[in-house]
Amino acid sequence: MSENLRIPDGEIKSTMDRRVDVYIWDMDETLILLKSLLTGTYAEAFNGLKDVQKGVEIGKMWEKHILDLCDGCFFYEQIENYNKPFLGALSEYDDGKDLSDYDFGQDGLALPSDDDNKRKLAYMHRVIAQKYEKGLHNLFDQETMKLWNELYDITDKYTDGWLSSARAFLEQCSSGKTDTTTTASAEGMVDSTDSTYQHVNVLVTSGSLIPSLVKCLLFRLDNLITHENVYSSWEEGKIQCFQWIKERFSSSNVRFCVIGDGWEECEAAKTMRWPFVKIDLRPGSSHRFPGLTLRTVGYYFSVVYGSPGAGNDKD
Repeated sequence: MSENLRIPDGEIKSTMDRRVDVYIWDMDETLILLKSLLTGTYAEAFNGLKDVQKGVEIGKMWEKHILDLCDGCFFYEQIENYNKPFLGALSEYDDGKDLSDYDFGQDGLALPSDDDNKRKLAYMHRVIAQKYEKGLHNLFDQETMKLWNELYDITDKYTDGWLSSARAFLEQCSSGKTDTTTTASAEGMVDSTDSTYQHVNVLVTSGSLIPSLVKCLLFRLDNLITHENVYSSWEEGKIQCFQWIKERFSSSNVRFCVIGDGWEECEAAKTMRWPFVKIDLRPGSSHRFPGLTLRTVGYYFSVVYGSPGAGNDKD
């Protein structure tokens, strides 16, 4: 593990008789579409049936909103060059100081990365975590929320329901069932109504941490993926992030499955000997959204771990 990085404490509750399924997600071109909109590769896969320029324009609007929110609300302009793999990485430097009157604009965060500057960065991470937990609807007015919601709906329509379908699938993974009400704990564990199983969604993205958290908020993923479960592999790499996740959820009853579109998460999953579900943007594929089902993911689980339980065997 990298120096001065602290992984969260173990979060599995009563796992002696409970199975835990950990779904490790990539973000871009998996749970959301952004890069493929900006480059036109999403639309081009439809062989002229999609307006490429419209997709590019939608992508640019998202890009602007993401950057504006990063800089305006999440200190990104100040901490862009201090990326960490997760928000709790420097928690040992946070002394719990009351930050209600703290002036982040004048705190002098700078190199070198000594203990004083690590404490300042830890303060920012604490505030970012608190804002993430509150959600955008508690931070912005109705007019701003309406603007973002309209862009979400436009994007969802253009992509034939990719965003809403991916989010619905994430909910199904959280419960293991299509009709189960789920409740996420502060640590990101999700209890289904079936007490035999627990489920957790973890995000490991190659993007930097703060924009990735902002994407979760804007694309309505924040109530399904807690900030503790968002990792940036920008500097550490996906294998290292996967190893941290394995340490967190260390139990013989835990099963892992990686879902993404890239070679790096594929190779990292292979190294960890975890199943990997490759997302395919092409229309007609069963490994895209809409299209991917829990039955399909259950098959990948069974190849590595043996026959899946009922929770992973439903569409």
